Amino acid sequence: MIIIFFGAPGVGKGTQAALLAERMGYGHLSTGEALRTAIAAQTDIGKIAKQVVDAGGLVSDDIVTKIVEETLMLPKFQAGTILDGYPRTIGQATALEEILRATGKKVAVVINITVDQETLVQRLLLRGRKDDNEETIRARFAVYEKETAPLLDFYAKMPNLIHTLDGNAEVETVYTRVKAAVESI
Repeated sequence: MIIIFFGAPGVGKGTQAALLAERMGYGHLSTGEALRTAIAAQTDIGKIAKQVVDAGGLVSDDIVTKIVEETLMLPKFQAGTILDGYPRTIGQATALEEILRATGKKVAVVINITVDQETLVQRLLLRGRKDDNEETIRARFAVYEKETAPLLDFYAKMPNLIHTLDGNAEVETVYTRVKAAVESI
């Protein structure tokens, strides 16, 4: 089973993905973590990614997709996979579909967590990370709207795939909604 978590920065995708993975026994693939692991392990693609990151660049869709493809082959992802932070673009979503088709798998559900933007700004400001100031937060929302939000249209073409959930609640309340969506498929 392939589950994709989707939503704007700060909606709680990572928290919910980690909870679901832990409680359901699925592999949780955070692309940021997979990228760091590939770089640390000095895999061929990790070495390429390190050069890009060290030069201050953003890792391309091709590199991220290759890292995701390699990671999906690991044993812990065979029973089920939760994707958190991937795909982020139409190109990545198309590449993921090709990878899954080649392995006889498909996306089972897209969990779209929503929270209004002003609430998210306040959440992210309270998080206290050094790069979380209002200007950078709003810039991340603009990138999300331009590059990632169109994925909802991409996945909407597949019947009953998207489950949109209100993420403006306590963690366990949102988890109950997530679990119900996953169990409904």
